[in-house]
Amino acid sequence: MTLVTEDMSPSTDALTARFAAAREIAEEAGSLALDYFRRRKDLTIEIKGGLQDVVSIADKNVETLIRDRLHTSFPEDGILGEEHGVEQGSSGFTWVVDPIDGTSAFVHGLPSWCVSIALLNGTDLVMGVIRVPCDDESFAAVKGGGATLNGEPLRLDSSRTLQISLTGIGANHAVPAEMIGAIIAGLMARGGNYIRTGSGAQMLASVAAGRLAGFYEPSMHAWDCLAGYCLVAEAGGSYRPFPVAGDAILDGGPVLAAGPGTFDDLSALATECERFLKS
Repeated sequence: MTLVTEDMSPSTDALTARFAAAREIAEEAGSLALDYFRRRKDLTIEIKGGLQDVVSIADKNVETLIRDRLHTSFPEDGILGEEHGVEQGSSGFTWVVDPIDGTSAFVHGLPSWCVSIALLNGTDLVMGVIRVPCDDESFAAVKGGGATLNGEPLRLDSSRTLQISLTGIGANHAVPAEMIGAIIAGLMARGGNYIRTGSGAQMLASVAAGRLAGFYEPSMHAWDCLAGYCLVAEAGGSYRPFPVAGDAILDGGPVLAAGPGTFDDLSALATECERFLKS
């Protein structure tokens, strides 16, 4: 199986149509998810990989809605979603979807969750849309077109550093607890401080908005990070390359993104901690 193939050259019209659709679909999916959130005591919750790795009927039904809308509008596009897996396409475009990023926060009544929709053209990341329903915020970016929050342009300030800002840190049980401790200790030793909201995608959107200096998590999946990566890049930040060619997109990897005043320092810290993981 080859999920992501070589880049093609999409027309402007092809991207414009998909960008408009993605924003509308994210709004609709966010509304459905918010309705479930308000009725969360009635949801069926399942355990996936461990006691902290949960999925609800809301995740599954929101992803089904997104897939149905994409099938209707772009039937030749591929789709990779967290809950329903891979569907091959023939157009060269692949949608990468997390219907509710931050499910643990969602089921416990915390507002730090979002809908994340990214688009690849071959291996080229060309679009990212993140909807945060509890805050009524819509982040959107298309390659070469900039990033916006509720329609207002986002542009990162190079004066923001680790020392004067918060840095988002992600953690999961696929990563040794000692490594997470080393990341936090290293960050604080550099004069920084950290926050963890429970949604990597939302924290990446916060990097693009200048609310966080950067974000790092040693192991994430494509559906958690690609939309946020596009937002950060189009706002003037940088990110560590993520494996998307072929079947590598299914494996995941470390995720790091930051503004121009933070990227090098956060990258150095991450490299130190990854040496710890390999030792």
